[in-house]
Amino acid sequence: MSLLERATTYTPVCAMSRLTADRGVAALVDGTAVAVFLLGTGELAAIDNIDPISGANVLSRGIVGDACGAPTVASPLYKQRFDLRTGQCLDAAGVAVSVHDARVCDGTVEVRLTP
Repeated sequence: MSLLERATTYTPVCAMSRLTADRGVAALVDGTAVAVFLLGTGELAAIDNIDPISGANVLSRGIVGDACGAPTVASPLYKQRFDLRTGQCLDAAGVAVSVHDARVCDGTVEVRLTP
């Protein structure tokens, strides 16, 4: 699949009913490991699942929280926090994960990778 196709195509991940507020799930979207979160506000967030500090696929198992009003996830390994809206690491300058688009369509969570 081309980069343009990836940027315009949503991929079904799971039924919305499978998600629990402030918990993450891991999914493989077009070969990319993604972490999808249902926030307590009802919003969906999707980021890369690979923790750039450790290199492990663990962000979906992280601790969801808040930093100055921004939703975050803390890596379960070294506890660095990532802003779920921007992907920026709040604890290590210059470190970030990709943020992806997530939506619900007919009760199914779908993710679109961002380039």
